[in-house]
Amino acid sequence: MKINGVHYRSISLTENGWSVRIFDQRQLPWRLSIVELTSVEMAATAIREMWTRGAPLIGATAAYGLCLALREEPGDRSLQESYQRLLATRPTAVNLRWALERVQRAVVPLKGQERVEAAYRAAAAICDEDVQNCHAIGEHGLTLIREPARRKSVVNILTHCNAGWLATVDYGTALAPIYLAHDAGIPVHVWVDETRPRNQGALLTAYELAQHGVPHTVIADNAGGLLMRQGKVDLCIVGADRVTRNGDVCNKIGTYLKALAARDNEVPFYVALPYSTFDPSLESGAEVPIEERAAEEVTLIQGQTADAALATVRLTNSPAANPAFDVTPARLVTRYVTERGVLAAMM
Repeated sequence: MKINGVHYRSISLTENGWSVRIFDQRQLPWRLSIVELTSVEMAATAIREMWTRGAPLIGATAAYGLCLALREEPGDRSLQESYQRLLATRPTAVNLRWALERVQRAVVPLKGQERVEAAYRAAAAICDEDVQNCHAIGEHGLTLIREPARRKSVVNILTHCNAGWLATVDYGTALAPIYLAHDAGIPVHVWVDETRPRNQGALLTAYELAQHGVPHTVIADNAGGLLMRQGKVDLCIVGADRVTRNGDVCNKIGTYLKALAARDNEVPFYVALPYSTFDPSLESGAEVPIEERAAEEVTLIQGQTADAALATVRLTNSPAANPAFDVTPARLVTRYVTERGVLAAMM
């Protein structure tokens, strides 16, 4: 996708062919800050501290993190220690483990420089396939937008958190159908949940949509139910960090409440994901580890002051809990939008 007319991927190799370029998403939309990752320690920090985020992009970043580790020391000990270090950064998104296992399988039979080269090939393949898969998700999801477009002058879509190209290598999952619909000339308007506590909707999704020229409106997280009741939402589409064997969806905290409101108001609720986010090893969402993040993400908030400086202010002095994800039961999901098509069930 493009920023100010320039095409970017959310992660890419730099000109030297071995270090990795990512956006520091903590600075968006106020500043476009690009960070160069040169070590596995930097890659782990970038994932853990959310310089980069989104299930598919976390996987891609971890894959390159393993490459950076092996470039420094290609032995078995380095491989295992770096694998565990990266795996421990975020517990909920299954793409992290999936990507690390894929790189590990590619390099285990090899030694020395051959191991390093194989790791970089595997990481590049993960990124290229993610772009292809997200475009395919967009194509399949486009059919779900075309249907209401036949009877509506504008299709109103509600999304939660950020599942666009900033959460993947390019295109996105939940936003990919929206981008393709807009490019096809279908009038769409997106209700963008602010997505507290980190405001990925207000900061990242809105930024993406603005860069692509898609009409959108940021709303408080609690406004979605009212908009659905008023008939102002034609469909909901969200991403996922993990989908279990029975179809339960683990996604950013607040997704479950939107699914409940959608069911009560007969609004279709779609989940967009690549198959790398599907985890058949877990029977249900009850088994997914829910990441508990720092209370400061709730008690503090960052924004831009009148003189364009970035400032952090405190919202409360009280203790705060910060579960980062919730689980939406499969019964509330209308369809799953994947690179393989629009599915009634993942199995």
